[in-house]
Amino acid sequence: MEKYKSQLIFLFRISLGWILLYAGISKVMKPDWSAEAFLNNAKTFPGLYEWFASPAVLPFTNFLNEWGQIILGVAIILGIAMTISSLLAALMMMLYYFPVLVFPMAGPNSYIIDQHIIFALGFLLLAALKAGDHYGLGIQWSNLSFWKNYPQLKKWLV
Repeated sequence: MEKYKSQLIFLFRISLGWILLYAGISKVMKPDWSAEAFLNNAKTFPGLYEWFASPAVLPFTNFLNEWGQIILGVAIILGIAMTISSLLAALMMMLYYFPVLVFPMAGPNSYIIDQHIIFALGFLLLAALKAGDHYGLGIQWSNLSFWKNYPQLKKWLV
């Protein structure tokens, strides 16, 4: 299995990146799409999610949801900015998880753990494995001369 480690990490990275990219594109392609109904039906932390759905914040919430998924998906597929992209994707998955959680049931077929938890752990694993270095642009990205002037920024964006 060790022989195929890089290929498996690559396939895992592409798969998780595609999930985000496709979800974002499908939202952008539906002009009437909104997160409002999902947010207003939150079972856990309803006050927080109602705030995300408030008229003043909802356009920003929708924009971040749609374009955040697209940008994170592209970055993860390409293998660039893996640390920040993976952490933000994991955070996004957790924000999707809590509205559907009615402890201990996270859905009709799950007990505490559902697909959002698995996705969040997968994104964290991508960051830990430096997955962008496996058939991705991670090494080229980290060697850009730009980073020499911003070593602190490099820690998060490489």
